[in-house]
Amino acid sequence: MEEKINPGMAGNFIHDFIEEDIAPGGRFAGKKVHTRFPPEPNGYLHIGHCKALCIDFGTAEKFGGICNLRFDDTNPAKEDAEFVDAIQEDIHWLGFDWEDRLYYGSDYFQKDYEYAVELIKKGLAYVCELTPEEFREYRGDVNTPARSPWRDRPIEENLDLFERMKNGEFPEGKYTLRARIDLTSGNFNMRDPVIYRIRYIEHHRQGSKWCIFPMYDFAHPIQDALEGITHSLCSLEYEDHRPLYDWVVNNVSVPSKPRQIEFARLGIDHTVMSKRKLRQLVEEGKVSGWDDPRMPTLCGLRRRGYTPRSIRNFCDRIGVAKVSSTVEYAFLEHCLREDLNENARRVMAVLRPVKLVITNYPEGKSESFEIENNPTKPEEGTHTVAFSRELYVEAEDFLEEPVPKYKRLFPGGPECRLKGAYVIACTGCKKDENGNILEIYATYDPDSRGGDPADGRKIKGATLHWVDAATAVDAEVRMYDDLFTEADPDGFADGFLACLNPHSLEILRGCKVEQSLERAKAPDSFQFMRQGYFAVDNRDSEPGHLVFNRAVALKDGFKK
Repeated sequence: MEEKINPGMAGNFIHDFIEEDIAPGGRFAGKKVHTRFPPEPNGYLHIGHCKALCIDFGTAEKFGGICNLRFDDTNPAKEDAEFVDAIQEDIHWLGFDWEDRLYYGSDYFQKDYEYAVELIKKGLAYVCELTPEEFREYRGDVNTPARSPWRDRPIEENLDLFERMKNGEFPEGKYTLRARIDLTSGNFNMRDPVIYRIRYIEHHRQGSKWCIFPMYDFAHPIQDALEGITHSLCSLEYEDHRPLYDWVVNNVSVPSKPRQIEFARLGIDHTVMSKRKLRQLVEEGKVSGWDDPRMPTLCGLRRRGYTPRSIRNFCDRIGVAKVSSTVEYAFLEHCLREDLNENARRVMAVLRPVKLVITNYPEGKSESFEIENNPTKPEEGTHTVAFSRELYVEAEDFLEEPVPKYKRLFPGGPECRLKGAYVIACTGCKKDENGNILEIYATYDPDSRGGDPADGRKIKGATLHWVDAATAVDAEVRMYDDLFTEADPDGFADGFLACLNPHSLEILRGCKVEQSLERAKAPDSFQFMRQGYFAVDNRDSEPGHLVFNRAVALKDGFKK
């Protein structure tokens, strides 16, 4: 049963186990805590991997230990050097470093083979000829033991066949190597699991050197042991595999015996975490790529405007659990909003512009105002914005016929403040033949410089953001929403693609931003006043064509 977690309240049982292990008399007393992060290079890291990454690297940091990066490339059918590079970039972006401890599972293929031979010589592994169909038939059930007619094959025959498997003498599927453990075990992972299979496929690092490949459950504990890992931190799906992990390290002559500890995976609503489904979104063109800002991938989040600090805070605050958990996407946004509120510069941008003409402002005159960069950090000072007779304001800030309680611009309506500049009063508008607003007209109070009238009268209208028309810079702005309309796309009856949100992306062109943003570049982030937090797009933005992604709205949707 899935549990809705309370962010910030989950305890960290992993740290408790490690403290016991390194205490005097513990199984790793006197040893440095040593973890590893073992991503499979068959896709890009997503926010779920980030939780594991933060646990692996963060746990090592907490205990003054070290963490290896090891690519799990034992399955050559799915791997690509592109993903290897991207994963390293993501880890460095988050602020973690493996220093000189970069490894590949394929580095250990020779040792894996030697340990498999060792098991055969001990009578603990055998070559099996069951076809996949027979394997399923002979697997048994909770009341029926598994069986294999090849289990008692003589050791010398097993050694010969395994050597010939390695030499490429047999077709795929003809033989497997199985561990000889317990065909009656209630844990089906222990019912003589396959530990080697034949595959004729090019490996991205080993080329065609090998045509037999170890299964992950066999290779993983050996890799950990050879690297001196003390604590192998895994997602909860490997809990039932732990007896096999321990069996391997206890039955081959590896130099150490790591401890496997499992934690629950991270689930977030309104998204999917399956690499297969994310790949499908990319390959079917439902998104623009792995780095589409609507994707839960780290490269997508980075492009959207997420910061390393916000993501690490998110992972720290959701805690570490032993049961499946789902976190609201709004909490991830909450963590980003907290970070950007503290660190993003405040600027003015008009996303749906309409021209405002201040009819009593002298033609040809211009002046400037100082806008505070960040109210939370007065020490960061101000920046200059230009002001003249013609400005741009938001189309939604004017209604010719106002609705009740509308406090923005309309003819004869209340005075409004232009942020940091003057008090104005709307006098009318100009429309085209179709009734579209072309220009808004207003007068200003020259004695209200800075936004407050000299006579101290109360301004009943709203404070509006604006951009000077003469110096405004054109920009494209992309507004993002949830990729899926359903909180649980995986469980949607018609399939996850059926609940794709058709309104997850809105592209606004012809937006107007203040001149100070003319040279903005990724990863710069800003608060567009009254609009939200926006980041320069790291792929499509270039000089002369500014593109901003809305990272997160101003309003906090997370219920604390």
